[in-house]
Amino acid sequence: MNPLIRLSQEVKEALDHHQPVVALESTIISHGMPYPQNVEMARKTEQIIREHGAVPATIALMDGKIQVGLDDQQLELLATAPNVAKVSRRDFAEILASQQIGATTVASTMIAAKLAGIKVFVTGGIGGVHREGQDSMDISADLEELSQTNLTVVCAGAKAILDLGRTMEYLETKGVPVVGYQTDYLPAFYSRTSDVALNLRKDHPEEIAALMHYQDVAELKSAILVTNPIPAEHEIPHEDIDQIIQQALAEEKEAGVHGKDSTPFLLAKIVELTEGRSLASNIELVYNNARLGAEIAVAYQAYQ
Repeated sequence: MNPLIRLSQEVKEALDHHQPVVALESTIISHGMPYPQNVEMARKTEQIIREHGAVPATIALMDGKIQVGLDDQQLELLATAPNVAKVSRRDFAEILASQQIGATTVASTMIAAKLAGIKVFVTGGIGGVHREGQDSMDISADLEELSQTNLTVVCAGAKAILDLGRTMEYLETKGVPVVGYQTDYLPAFYSRTSDVALNLRKDHPEEIAALMHYQDVAELKSAILVTNPIPAEHEIPHEDIDQIIQQALAEEKEAGVHGKDSTPFLLAKIVELTEGRSLASNIELVYNNARLGAEIAVAYQAYQ
């Protein structure tokens, strides 16, 4: 095990006994949702994973270590501490060296999970190419990480604030297989579908586990991105959310927000403009992804 990795007892026992483990990011706790919903969401997400036969491993950087598996006190600290750093690949070594508290994004959670030997990672939505990204070059490091770190990432598609078409073009160029789980179209985070067609569909966790196996045997280095639509009863239709996103983007531009502050600003603004409806949808899609991620991790055990 890498010397920077510090495992919780639950995660250590699971890995020692070759039990299925599912990694979870922590930026959604520190930067994605208000308190106390963030802690409640994190605890319930972990419980859902346990109920479906796997062990949750929420990841954060603490005291110069990569903490894989958080206890209740650590979760509370992450959710309430001021100035928790948002950590992507660029920031990883600096936050460790300075021993700050760091919340991991998709990219940095993938790095940590790979070091810990975890194969499945559940998140809400990945980052991607921002709207007007062809001019700003504002492209999430998540996409580059997906191209170079062999992990299976379960999400509800790219965040709806992004340019979904260009995000898919980027992933295609990088050779990242994007799987639609029981869908032929890319989910759009709050909405079950978009107009972006997918080339690959799988309807059962066992099929995704088989894909993971052959990805390993063929020594392909990219991730497998599994896109899982939000349950129908919790979605916000595209025509409803898009107007709100446009307003949030206009306010972001007026406020001069950009870079790593962009996504937290936009998500918070959308929660405000939807009077909390988007937050409820965000939470439910995370729970839905946790269920599927655990099922995939359990199915993958057949190849171990």
